[in-house]
Formats: sequence, C-alpha cells, structure tokens
Amino acid sequence: MGLNIKNERVHELARQAASVTGLTQTGAIEEALTRLLAEYGADPEQHRRAARADLVQGIVRAYLDTPAGPDREVQRVEDLFDDRTGLPR
Repeated sequence: MGLNIKNERVHELARQAASVTGLTQTGAIEEALTRLLAEYGADPEQHRRAARADLVQGIVRAYLDTPAGPDREVQRVEDLFDDRTGLPR
C-alpha cells in the first residue's frame, strides 16, 4: 500500500471522479482501474476468486482425509457446534 501519486492532474481527476460519483477518491480510482482492466480483458477479481477456491478445496481435502467416524458425521445442524462453547467445531 505504498502508492504515492505526485501528479496534480491525477489528483484533480480523482477529486472530480469522487465528486461526480459520490465515492471516495480511493473508491473512484478503484472503480476506474477495475473498468480499465475489464476493457483490456483482464479480470481483476480472478486472483481473489482463485484464492477462495483454493481455500475451499483445501477444506474439502482435509475433510475427505479425515477418517470416517462419529466425529465426522453431521446428522443435525447442532452437530456443527461445540456443546460447551456454542462455537463451531
């Protein structure tokens, strides 16, 4: 997060974009860059989605690698939570 823009025109454009859109300057710049990347065929969300998919796949692998038994079987929603703390198991 070390972006430091030293271009007065860019600052003015950011102020104008924020004023017109009702976003913050950062929000306006984020939206503009997202649209620019989309125009060039780049998917700015691809990395985030891939990271989430990797996380889910890791959880599935861990579940599948857990030996079958009473601790693994979920019969009711309540089985997902610890009886003492109420927190997820």
